Amino acid sequence: MPTLVLSRRYSPDSNALFAAALAAGWDVERLRSFRCPEDIAARGPVFYGETILADAIASELGIVLLEPTADWLPGLPQHHRLRDVRLTTLAEAQTIRDGVFVKPTDEKCFPARVYANGAAIQPDPVLPPDLPVLVSEPVAFEVEFRCFVLERDVAALSPYIRGGEIARNATGEWEADQADIECARAFLRALLADDVVDLPPAVVVDVGRMAGRGWGVVEANPAWASGICGCDPASVLRVLERATVARDGISDTDRRWSRPVG
Repeated sequence: MPTLVLSRRYSPDSNALFAAALAAGWDVERLRSFRCPEDIAARGPVFYGETILADAIASELGIVLLEPTADWLPGLPQHHRLRDVRLTTLAEAQTIRDGVFVKPTDEKCFPARVYANGAAIQPDPVLPPDLPVLVSEPVAFEVEFRCFVLERDVAALSPYIRGGEIARNATGEWEADQADIECARAFLRALLADDVVDLPPAVVVDVGRMAGRGWGVVEANPAWASGICGCDPASVLRVLERATVARDGISDTDRRWSRPVG
């Protein structure tokens, strides 16, 4: 059976996955540091945790982690994203004179948000000028959904954000209007059925309704580093298992989605 590998950070998401893994008969290893047990690579490791930990231990685990490429969102057809998005560098983004949404493509090394102009980003001076960032025209998402995708099928779907706030009620339940849920599913079905849209075999895709524009893709993220919101943990485990590939058995198809090893 697989072994779910978790970081030392206890969170509702990691705790839910821990319980789901045990219920499925998996082993679970919650690391106490950036060092792994000596036999872990032979125990079918399936990783869930922070990117900094993933980069530190992937080689030790003998795995490759799958994720969308940095240019995935800009490469989507316009009718799926409904706004201009491009991949550029931090230095170039800082020259933009108009209001713009800016997001680092990997680590959260500065806040992803709308800036009055590029000069307002004011990142840490240690960040390299060629740091890859996504820039896009500002839009307002009225509601957002998180979707764990497995082999182009919706494995799990949850409300994520509504009106700019996390979509949870006072009792902790993830809420959304039924009509919005149905629209999100319909949009996802159309997106996943579009042969022009290239996707990793296991990935998280966030979709939402934009004010005045309709339904579009918010972004895509690695499943192994994404919050599960209200998604069924058992279903998420299947996505995580596919997103973790043994390094010595990776296919050419998977290799193109593999996270670079530093």
